Amino acid sequence: MHHASIRTGNIHRAIAFYEQLGFTVSERFTTGYTLACWMEGLGGRIELIQIPEPKPAPDAFADEHYVGYYHLSFDLTQTASDLPGWLESLKARLAVVAELPPLKILLEPTQQQIGDRIFEVAFIADTDGLPLEFIRTLAKLG
Repeated sequence: MHHASIRTGNIHRAIAFYEQLGFTVSERFTTGYTLACWMEGLGGRIELIQIPEPKPAPDAFADEHYVGYYHLSFDLTQTASDLPGWLESLKARLAVVAELPPLKILLEPTQQQIGDRIFEVAFIADTDGLPLEFIRTLAKLG
């Protein structure tokens, strides 16, 4: 996959947020009439596009009837020793960036079995309320 695209109401605030997750801007450009950029990190690339007259995004996480793209998921198995500690570190990093709101946790770290693996999973919201999943492999069964 080349990239995942995220529309944002404030590209500068979104860049500051994703930088705290470990992304860096690789390209800045315009798409028609608006600002955009590519950011790389956590094993992938995202595209941020500023929407000049944004409307609130649907609540894909809380609305059990929502249909459509749901979330991005990032594997922290190789980069974090545990999700609770990683989230605390992220909270601290976000707290010192003036233009960013406090971290919104949608799902506290929990364990989940999928197939033959046990995962540690947590969800947070980005600056526009979009859900982001962070996952770590804890064990392979059998």
